[in-house]
Formats: sequence, structure tokens, C-alpha cells
Amino acid sequence: MSSSPRASVVTILVTLLIGALVAVAGSQGGATAAGFPLFALAVIAAFAIQVLVYIPSALKRTERLFDLTGGGTFFLVTIVLLALAPQPDARVWVLAAMVALWAARLATFLFLRIHRSGADDRFDEIKGSPVRFLQVWIVQGAWVSVTASAAWIAMSSPTREPLGWLSVVGIVVWVFGFVIEVVADAQKSAFRADPAHAGRFISSGLWSRSRHPNYFGEIVLWLGVFLVAAPVLQGWQWVAVLSPLFVTLLLTRVSGIPLLEAKADRRWGDDEEYQAYKRRTPVLIPRLF
Repeated sequence: MSSSPRASVVTILVTLLIGALVAVAGSQGGATAAGFPLFALAVIAAFAIQVLVYIPSALKRTERLFDLTGGGTFFLVTIVLLALAPQPDARVWVLAAMVALWAARLATFLFLRIHRSGADDRFDEIKGSPVRFLQVWIVQGAWVSVTASAAWIAMSSPTREPLGWLSVVGIVVWVFGFVIEVVADAQKSAFRADPAHAGRFISSGLWSRSRHPNYFGEIVLWLGVFLVAAPVLQGWQWVAVLSPLFVTLLLTRVSGIPLLEAKADRRWGDDEEYQAYKRRTPVLIPRLF
């Protein structure tokens, strides 16, 4: 995270530029509403929602609505886009269901988690600085827009194709990833809720096969969304391929696994049991045996 207001301003401007470029590329050949591209409207709405919720959050110096706003934006924009989509077919409905179901589940899970914990230490150093705090909300707008781009571009495309074998594969992949993510989160929540496990790390269930099975599930499900969307993508709309690539890069190289691995090493780095767990358990892709 940027360490100064000036660096945060630069990050905000660059992030907005990336969002604008994705919006322009993904809107090529897409449907419009009142003469304005639907996908571009979706991206603008994603950023606007972050700013609207940021204002009261900054005034109260609280991050309680941050995760709920991220998931809620996925859900709200997808539902509105479904209502505006030209002659929505089975593909449009499937994509909308994929994104909305995932978003509703994740937003609820994260909101309840922070409600129980009371605070998110990721924001301790930045929520007192309006500009630095705004940066994370703008970045969240880009996260929503790029991650959902495959679904939103396909939903706003006037091209209609019957669901074929690739779409069926995509649906199966999405279901597999979604189940993995939900089960992994549920197992970790149950583990943490048990007082006997206080101060310990989870190494049971799916967590015995991967150190981050929830992230594995999330990467897989967004690949499934892309596979369902792919048959109707044309020209610059293929910018939608950024969706699964971005999720993978974000979780494996930026804010997901690297941060959690570093935090775990600080907490249990001297624990021989934890070191043994790391040696026998893959970081991301679960071992089968």
C-alpha cells in the first residue's frame, strides 16, 4: 500500500486510467443504453459505489463496510446489467447467477467475519489519511470491474449463441471452484470458533491438502465464468481474459497468498509443527493423496 498521500494520488489516477481502458475496450461492439455502452456504465457504477460508501466511512474512520461494499457492488451491478441486457438468453442468466451467487455469499461471509472480529488490521495505518484510505476504495473498484469483466462484457454483448460444450465445462468448473471456496471458508470459520484452537493454525480438512484452498477455489470459479463468456466475445472484448488472469495474479503475487504467508511465518515461524505442515502441504493447488 502506498506510504504517502502523493503516492496514493498517483495510484488512484493510474487505477482509474486502467479502469477506463478496460471499459473502452470491453465496450467495443457491445450494447448501449441511451447511447452509452452498457459495459462502460457497469464499470463507472462500480467505481462510483466505492466513492459513495467511502465518504461516510472516511468521516467515521471505519472499514466495516469495505468488504460488504465490494461484494455488494458485484451483486448490484450484475443485477442491473441483467435488467438492461438486450434479449437476455440462457448464457446471460447463467453468468448473472454465477456472479451474483458468489458475490452474495462472499459479502455476507466477510461482513460477518469483521462484525465478529471488530476491526481489520489492514486499515490501521491508512484510515486516518483521507487520500490513502480513498486509494483502497478506488483499487477495490478496479478489482470489481476487472474481475467481473468477462461476465459483464458477455452480458452486455448483443451476440447470442446457444450454450455449447465449452459453456457446460465452464459451469462445471465454476461449481467445483465455488464448492471448494465455500467449504474451505466454512472449515476455517469452524476451526477458529473452537476455543481449543486459539492461537493455532488450521491443518485439517481441505487445509490439509492446500495452505490456501479458498483462493484455489476462487481462481477456479472465475476461470469457469470466463469459459462461459468466451463464445460470445469478439475483437477488443477479449480484454475479458484479464478476469481469470487478474484474479490469479492478485491472489498469488500481490494481496492474497504473499501477505498471509508472511503473517503466518511471523506468527508460527518457530513452530516445528507449522514448518512440517508447510513442507508437506502445497501453497495453492491441493494435493490429491
